[in-house]
Amino acid sequence: MKYIKLGNTGVDVSKIGLGMMSFGKPGSENGLFPWARDFEDAKPIFKKAIELGINYFDTANVYQLGTSEEVTGKLIKEFKLDRDDIVVASKVRMEMRPGKPNGGGLSRKAILSEIDKSLKRLGLDYVDLYTIHRLDPLTPMEEIMEALHDVVKSGKARYIGASTMYAWEFERLQNIAETNGWTKFVAMQNHYNLIYREEEREMIPLCRNRKVALTPWSPLAGGRLAHPWGTVTPRVKIDQVSKWVWDGTNDLDKVVIDNMQSLAKARGISMAQMSLAWMLSKPYITAPIVGTTAIKHVEEAVAALDIKLSDEEIQALEKPYVTHPVLGMM
Repeated sequence: MKYIKLGNTGVDVSKIGLGMMSFGKPGSENGLFPWARDFEDAKPIFKKAIELGINYFDTANVYQLGTSEEVTGKLIKEFKLDRDDIVVASKVRMEMRPGKPNGGGLSRKAILSEIDKSLKRLGLDYVDLYTIHRLDPLTPMEEIMEALHDVVKSGKARYIGASTMYAWEFERLQNIAETNGWTKFVAMQNHYNLIYREEEREMIPLCRNRKVALTPWSPLAGGRLAHPWGTVTPRVKIDQVSKWVWDGTNDLDKVVIDNMQSLAKARGISMAQMSLAWMLSKPYITAPIVGTTAIKHVEEAVAALDIKLSDEEIQALEKPYVTHPVLGMM
């Protein structure tokens, strides 16, 4: 395994982050990811991840309505991981009580309540990284940043991060924190992969300039970059979120995926490895967050760290891409 500093901090994270969204109570009645794996099914996958040196685990309060955090905590305890060696991230913002007043969002009330609930589910005293799960446009930015600062100063989180938003919003949040002497974001978990590269316009240059870690979500586009176009996996049959995120650009994306499939075949590696090797070739990427539902997914992701693409291969992978609609709040 290779390790890297988390942005402008002294914390070491594995170059592959394990997306814990894949774990939790399965079934559509339990959240947006009905294909999630329960604790027993998650154990061998998690075991392989830690054997391969992964120390960075990313979850959220909303993943399967809290059960992802519960499974994450049980796995950490099951394998007796040294808390000082691992980096645990969780998130806040999405609705935990749909339709209820104060059921989600980034108000001070919500943030201070949800961090305690997350820690209880995880069975931990603190998270290393507490990320806002998109921006809440209905809460003043000053309220958001002060509440996050207080979470850090209370010892319940070591650092804070943000996720997909417009670059101007991220910069404004950072400026508010800096002006008031509050904690600033150290990481950005953005939407970035071979079929969505609009982040190269503004967010990535901004984060590079500010030395903010980039930990993209869905580097394999919900599995679309891991299989030939049109492959119907068990997840595809029931995953409505991926359809919502990517179906609108199918005509643009098929060309990129077909091209990448040919290049992976020529190189003698899997499509998933080719996709991840492309992302890892970018010096500005800290650690992509890879969701896995099988041991082989973990093995492929880690193996991608040792695949070095030539400049010609990178150019060939990128050539078919054309401009996409900018999805600032996806």
